[in-house]
Amino acid sequence: MTSSTNKRSAVYAGSFDPPTNGHLWMIQKASTLFDDLTIAVGLNPEKKTTFSVEERVQMLEEIVKEFKGVSVTILDQKFLVNYAKDIHAPYVIRGIRSAADYEYERIMRYINSDLQPDISTIFLMPPREFAEVSSTMVKGMIGPEGWQEVIKKYLPETVYKKMIQYAENELNLFA
Repeated sequence: MTSSTNKRSAVYAGSFDPPTNGHLWMIQKASTLFDDLTIAVGLNPEKKTTFSVEERVQMLEEIVKEFKGVSVTILDQKFLVNYAKDIHAPYVIRGIRSAADYEYERIMRYINSDLQPDISTIFLMPPREFAEVSSTMVKGMIGPEGWQEVIKKYLPETVYKKMIQYAENELNLFA
């Protein structure tokens, strides 16, 4: 996706394995700040994911379809800021949920600036109800009695249904 020079464009990247309500909040907020927002699903061959990149893209496309100017793509073998430059997006969106996130993102912001000084990082801090929500945390709750209701509040409906299918098919929790 290439943006014209008069549009404000940004990239929000992550593994989104799976997309959570925290991710959805970030997308909603960023979509109000930018005319074009590209959601870039990262590929990391060293990281074992629960869902394939195609499944993650599909889930994201479903949950962002109502947002104007938002698209989903795959970020493969490219530094995020180089990708942002390639699509003419002068901003990268990052979320900060904790002090640990801040320290990591602060370092990455400076490295990104070394790579692409014209790309700016915009930090968004989600509201308290999403501050502790992560994909890893949600996946870690699967299994104990009542887990379905617990994870439901952290996931968009489409993603929740995929998690139930995953638990049924891959983990055999309903056998």
